[in-house]
Amino acid sequence: MPFFAYRGRNARGELVRGVLENSDSGAVADQLLTTGVSPIELTPTAGPQALAGEGWLRRLGAESVTLEDMLLFSRQMYTLLKSGVPILRSLAALQESATRSGFAKMLQDLRESLDSGRDLSTAMRRHPKVFDPFYLSMVRVGELTGALEEIFLRLFNHLDFEREIKNQVRQALRYPIFVIVVMAVAVVIVNIFVIPAFARIFAGFKAELPLMTRVLLGFSDFMVQYWPALLGVTAGAYVLFRIWVGTPAGRYSWDRMRLRVPVAGKIVLKATLARFARSLSIALKSGVPIVQALSVVEQVVDNTYVGQRIDQIRGGVERGESLLRTSVTTGVFTPVVLQMISVGEETGQLDDLLREVAEMYQREVEYELKTLSTQIEPILIVLLGVLVLMLALGVFLPMWDLGQAALAGGNR
Repeated sequence: MPFFAYRGRNARGELVRGVLENSDSGAVADQLLTTGVSPIELTPTAGPQALAGEGWLRRLGAESVTLEDMLLFSRQMYTLLKSGVPILRSLAALQESATRSGFAKMLQDLRESLDSGRDLSTAMRRHPKVFDPFYLSMVRVGELTGALEEIFLRLFNHLDFEREIKNQVRQALRYPIFVIVVMAVAVVIVNIFVIPAFARIFAGFKAELPLMTRVLLGFSDFMVQYWPALLGVTAGAYVLFRIWVGTPAGRYSWDRMRLRVPVAGKIVLKATLARFARSLSIALKSGVPIVQALSVVEQVVDNTYVGQRIDQIRGGVERGESLLRTSVTTGVFTPVVLQMISVGEETGQLDDLLREVAEMYQREVEYELKTLSTQIEPILIVLLGVLVLMLALGVFLPMWDLGQAALAGGNR
């Protein structure tokens, strides 16, 4: 069916606009009138994104909504709806208090969509970069069950959990990343500025230099002569990596490799499984059928490899197999988790036990992150020691040989 852009006034006399899909302009006018909007202008348009007077820059800015904005939105929507405030008035209150223009524009678009007759979940679908499939599915369930305020509270808790995990990972990686960056900068400075100074000294020895010294001098000379090419190769490799990760096969391979990285891989896996268990628990608790819940959770675990394992579970459940049996075949769950899933299926309390699984994984992630620096420090110390040893041998061996030669000549 064709789309029509409209302008009209609602029952409060406010100017509203949007895009509706229907058979003809008359059907669109009837649809607007039934929702309390008096149409002023109806124009055929290409699709729901083609709002009059809204360029691509404006639409791009409207999607710049942060996780903090979503936490505030979810919590305040719960509070306002719990207090009996209608959805439109709640959105208007949030828009008035919004401090970020992108967040305010998104709320304005939600209000206009609701004024035009859409439900909240449909209005949110116009902002796919803001509301992920899990959020949309939960809101839709809340609309169907009449428990929208409780859904917003659960979404707030879910987003707060996501933020906490990300902050913990970021904080734990700060120290090792800083050390590695400092070591890389030191290597560049030594090879470009320090070793060339020693090279001029060694050139006056008129003697064969040790192998380690020749290697260091050769590598330093290479960096000095070809540093623009090295920068270009590094930038090109980064671009190619981003393109490769952007492909389905590349993303799958990269996500799989991330889980096998020493020390960090097990933390990424546990954090991903904690996100899976909590998301599935919230969905089941809210009344989402398990097959639909697995389909939604598959898209929010932020790991394609684990997502395919979840899709494997969903396929088994669709065929009539138990959740436990299909979970065993994936090979990503620990025996303790599988036991809890088994008990949850037998007792009918799968959502509660999945929440306990998520909490267990979260505690393990927190412990691993607290000890991450301790686990990485020996590796960093070994790397630093190897670097210092190579520099010491390369720089001081020729001087040692020269001193030995001078002493031998003096004794004769």
